[in-house]
Amino acid sequence: MSEEPKKQYSADSIQALEGMEHVRMRPSMYIGDVGTRGLHHLVYEVVDNSIDEALAGHCDTISVIIEENNAITVKDNGRGIPVDLHKKEGVSALEVVMTKIGAGGKFDKDSYKVSGGLHGVGVSCVNALSDHLHATVYRNGQIWEQEYERGKPVYPVKATGETEETGTLVSFLPDRSIFQQTTEYNYDTLASRMRELAYLNKGITITLTDKRETDEKGEHPSEVFHSEEGLKEFVRFLDGNRQPIIADVISMEGEKNDIPVEVAMIYNDSYAENLHSYVNNINTHEGGTHLAGFRRGLTTSLKKYADASGMLDKLKFDITGDDFREGLTAIISVKVAEPQFEGQTKTKLGNREVTSAVSQGVSEMLEIYLEEHPDDAKTIVQKVILAAQARHAAKKAREMVQRKTVMSIGGLPGKLSDCSETDPAVCEVFLVEGDSAGGTAKQGRDRNFQAILPLRGKILNVEKAMQHKVFENEEIKNIFTALGVTIGTEEDSKALNLSKLRYHKIVIMCDADVDGSHIATLILTFFFRYMRELIENGHVYIATPPLYLLKKGKKMRYAWSDRERDGINEEMGGGSSVQRYKGLGEMNAEQLWDTTMNPEFRTLRQVAIDNGTEADRIFSMLMGDEVPPRREFIEKNAIYANIDA
Repeated sequence: MSEEPKKQYSADSIQALEGMEHVRMRPSMYIGDVGTRGLHHLVYEVVDNSIDEALAGHCDTISVIIEENNAITVKDNGRGIPVDLHKKEGVSALEVVMTKIGAGGKFDKDSYKVSGGLHGVGVSCVNALSDHLHATVYRNGQIWEQEYERGKPVYPVKATGETEETGTLVSFLPDRSIFQQTTEYNYDTLASRMRELAYLNKGITITLTDKRETDEKGEHPSEVFHSEEGLKEFVRFLDGNRQPIIADVISMEGEKNDIPVEVAMIYNDSYAENLHSYVNNINTHEGGTHLAGFRRGLTTSLKKYADASGMLDKLKFDITGDDFREGLTAIISVKVAEPQFEGQTKTKLGNREVTSAVSQGVSEMLEIYLEEHPDDAKTIVQKVILAAQARHAAKKAREMVQRKTVMSIGGLPGKLSDCSETDPAVCEVFLVEGDSAGGTAKQGRDRNFQAILPLRGKILNVEKAMQHKVFENEEIKNIFTALGVTIGTEEDSKALNLSKLRYHKIVIMCDADVDGSHIATLILTFFFRYMRELIENGHVYIATPPLYLLKKGKKMRYAWSDRERDGINEEMGGGSSVQRYKGLGEMNAEQLWDTTMNPEFRTLRQVAIDNGTEADRIFSMLMGDEVPPRREFIEKNAIYANIDA
């Protein structure tokens, strides 16, 4: 019996689901926001198309270029978007893909088995939000082109030459009338995502080039991202600043219940649990069924081995799933033909069949590994026992915090100067460095809605502290109590309860110097590791006090950077006296209110997590034990830091 011929990827593969209305009118509905995150999302949407070609087995090379004018060019060596006539729409399939929201081969199972781009909004949305877009297709021996202005074709698709290449090139310039905050791309942000995609899709080569800059040799900064081992290399990269306690990365790759599953994990000597999950290259930071499957497979297999080893016999209390994941860094990646997403940000996988597929794969992987590596197995179980003992101690310390939190006004920290308003939605609390600055802030604030919590010195570095030490720390206990947040349930010792959060704006206000930056980073590390939901829900901000006060005669101006200082001095005709603020305490209450606390004039920087895996790596590097990578990072990024050897 002859095999049924495969359907060709042609114009008939393209299905237009809906029109382009409202994209320009309400862009945030499609790309999240029109700030920095939304701007970079445009690039990811175009690259997703190339990655989908790679997943289908038709592309292995992708080039991303930041042009001199901040336009973006993405080129791949895939099959090229079909250019023949689309029967239903009556125009070229290329024009359909570029001008119809939801149009693409991703909806045709004969063209793409799985797709990351399906979760997004497609290249047509990028086109609608671009001042100009130029699409070039290399297909069927010819070069095809079409240009668009703000989503509308300038001319029909036309053949412009011959070629032996195949692939698609898309070059677009974001529309400044849409992206009013900025149209300038951040190289490091794009590099982080391209690196991530290379690890998640081993064998693909992704090149990122920045034509806006030139080095001493006249060459543009450029990086090539390529991985032969995929997730194993990804785990080594993420854990580069931590000390492993086992010989190598434990990994598996294969299909379970027709679902491609890839897992890589390693144990380190830290106390943090770092699990990162992906579905079709989408970072599912809210987790989902694949993460549940991983946890089930891990706990079942390790518990079975630990019980059989007899090492748990003297333990006076039960171990839990949390204990098995302390000091664990793991990446779970699945490819699902029809992913069902849940959660507030649509990044939580809901497909139930994935749970058993991942659980089965992880169980088989661990059973083999533990049997073949008895020394590593013993080390892991010892780590689990220590984690259980620490959790038991942490529970007692946490209960002390909870008791203090649920008390009435007397339970609030003595140093907290609360506000009179009780509606959390309009209340804000300033976490202020030091008693001196705290005193000034108390005098300068609006007592109706602004609360002040002074923090004494540098809080505990939670990156290097056991959990019970964190909950025993006085400054951290004060933060928990002031915010009204509780942590830990019987099911999940790390679950955060925000139902009684007392302030919807939590503002970190530190000196604009090296020590102030260090304190802010310590506080952010604490929030990232223990109160991440506060960041994800948009509650955490950083205040930006001025660096300089310029005076000339009766004129007085503030400056937040050296460039701004020089510009203001020039506007004043030169010769102005300049005061460099070394700390918040050098400002009086009125100055602090005018520049840093008054909602009408202040600038607050909202803390967001654009890339969870990269944030995890940065925090472990900055706050961990490894000095060389931290030194290199500071030298590259710091403005005022003087680094001792």
